[in-house]
Amino acid sequence: MSLGKIKDVWLKIAGAHRSDDATGAGSFIEFFVPRLNRGFFLRMAAVAILAVIVFGFVLIPCVINGESMVPTFPSHGFTFCWRGKYLFSEPKRGDVVIIRYADKVYFLKRIVGLPGETVEFRKGDLYINGEKQHEPYVRYLCDWELPPRKVEPGHFYVVGDNRSQPIEQHRFGQVLGNKIEGAPLF
Repeated sequence: MSLGKIKDVWLKIAGAHRSDDATGAGSFIEFFVPRLNRGFFLRMAAVAILAVIVFGFVLIPCVINGESMVPTFPSHGFTFCWRGKYLFSEPKRGDVVIIRYADKVYFLKRIVGLPGETVEFRKGDLYINGEKQHEPYVRYLCDWELPPRKVEPGHFYVVGDNRSQPIEQHRFGQVLGNKIEGAPLF
């Protein structure tokens, strides 16, 4: 069998031929090597615009790099910030949120205190308005001591789930409500 015949047989088996009929039905090759016509460039422009809108404003890609939320989230991972989470509702105690710290720098933390509440740590236990809180997501013992502090209006008190490290090594505290960008998608 000649090389030309082998090529013809392969193209017939794979269905890799350009369709010139009126249906415009595509083929295997056209999928990977499309015709560069007006329709192709319009589809590419629509996909690019949609990607910019979705991944720039609705689902912001976030890399997780740090151990403050272990074991709830891995120390190295990836998620999307779902910005629609708080469009029609306010964050609640226990919500895991993504907070804008600086341009393109986000923190993943859990809300433990709401505006107007008093937050404190005694022998590693969290107290809100003097009542000890049950926190099933905290798996590692800690010995944190933090005197009572009142959460200001328009602020939320956030802290990570991994409290096994000394309190001095953690970033936590009050954040403005408008710094909360959304919640992790997964």
